[in-house]
Amino acid sequence: MAYSGVLRTLIRSSYLGSTTRNFSLVSSQISNHTAKWMQDSSKKSPMELINEVPPIKVEGRIVACEGDNDPALGHPIEFICLDLKEPAVCKYCGLRYVQEHHH
Repeated sequence: MAYSGVLRTLIRSSYLGSTTRNFSLVSSQISNHTAKWMQDSSKKSPMELINEVPPIKVEGRIVACEGDNDPALGHPIEFICLDLKEPAVCKYCGLRYVQEHHH
């Protein structure tokens, strides 16, 4: 369990009475984790992975993006206008949408 160390640090440092110290301990552990994760160049970043998803074709001018079909895994609903030629990007999850034109 990766978080147990963070929780232990939080509990231990809470007795010290300094909230700024608590935060800096946790943030340094989180940034160490991120640095370690970024070292593995064989793994793609979340941004690279989401960019591999092709733009989703939608009928109509507006799409409602929730990030996932399961509300527990998604994000707040984002209504996206598709009037422009280039794909519109959801500000929460990065999924891209284009308006499908029927001729």
